Amino acid sequence: MSETKTFEKLKWPGGARCAVMLSFDVDGDTIWKNGARDLPGGEHFLRGSSVGNYGPACAVRRILDILEKHQVPATFFMPAKVMEDHPELAREIDGRGFEIGHHGYHHERYVDLSPEAQRAIIEKSQKIFRNTIGHEARGYRTPSGDWSRETAGILYEMGFSYSSSMRGDDRPYRTVIDGKETDFIEMAPKWDLDDFVQFGYNLYPAEPSGQDRIAGIEQVYENFTQEFDGYYKEGLCFVIQCHPQIIGSPGRLLMYERLISHMKEKKDVWFATGSQIADWWRANY
Repeated sequence: MSETKTFEKLKWPGGARCAVMLSFDVDGDTIWKNGARDLPGGEHFLRGSSVGNYGPACAVRRILDILEKHQVPATFFMPAKVMEDHPELAREIDGRGFEIGHHGYHHERYVDLSPEAQRAIIEKSQKIFRNTIGHEARGYRTPSGDWSRETAGILYEMGFSYSSSMRGDDRPYRTVIDGKETDFIEMAPKWDLDDFVQFGYNLYPAEPSGQDRIAGIEQVYENFTQEFDGYYKEGLCFVIQCHPQIIGSPGRLLMYERLISHMKEKKDVWFATGSQIADWWRANY
């Protein structure tokens, strides 16, 4: 097993220069329901929920078609409540050969929950995965951007293979739990490779709070492609985190397809799911 140093050249399957993990958070309306819950009359805010439902209702199948057209794998992280609400969509994602990872039950903030509450959510969600697509999730992405100090240990104890939640490296790494390096692999996405912080916008509840953010598509394309070029040059693991309700509009999907084409121009890029990258890293580093 090899140790990795900060600037060493990594080895990827088939002599690839870098790895790419395309990922999508199929949040549905859970984030907007959570955001509206504490607002007066928030349970009646239907427009915010419709923003979220655009993802599973309209955008996911467009994304699947683009991924199949370009013959690239991807991982979809889905709250189990969204899987309950859209079981046929979950079965279609799985049936078309794409990975589905765990993303909470109702997009809860794990950082606010006790270890017991976290275990209960994971057990409930894994049961829904088994009942809907016939198997449990192997990967995890924390909802709402953070987790408690116990979460990684709970996930590892409950049989998860990897997480794609933190922000601290450009390479996969073995998570340290209770002072010990483990086989639980982290593949870190970055805020600047998240479409939500570029395009995400809603009125009720307000997101962002200042109501001043919708970036230009070309600007975001340049951000994403230049970041990929840097990752490719250094031979790293490029993890891009998008949301069907955000990236899935017709114009933004044209941009996303251009991004895939840009990456595929390099003939030595390994496109892989989260599970594939985690398994490779565990076996080789």
